[in-house]
Amino acid sequence: MPPTIPRDKGLEQLDGYLARLGQDSGWLVIFDRRENAPELEERLNTEIHITPMGRSITVIRG
Repeated sequence: MPPTIPRDKGLEQLDGYLARLGQDSGWLVIFDRRENAPELEERLNTEIHITPMGRSITVIRG
């Protein structure tokens, strides 16, 4: 079984929260707190993901 990455785990958790709230979309912000993380300008990125339940999630990594 492949390792779970923070984005996948966060999308799964957020999908459940949004289902309970009756919402079709949401935002997931992931902060890279590693000591050796690249500079913010290099790692900042935004993506749209569709969850297994069909919700649109905007993922921001920083």
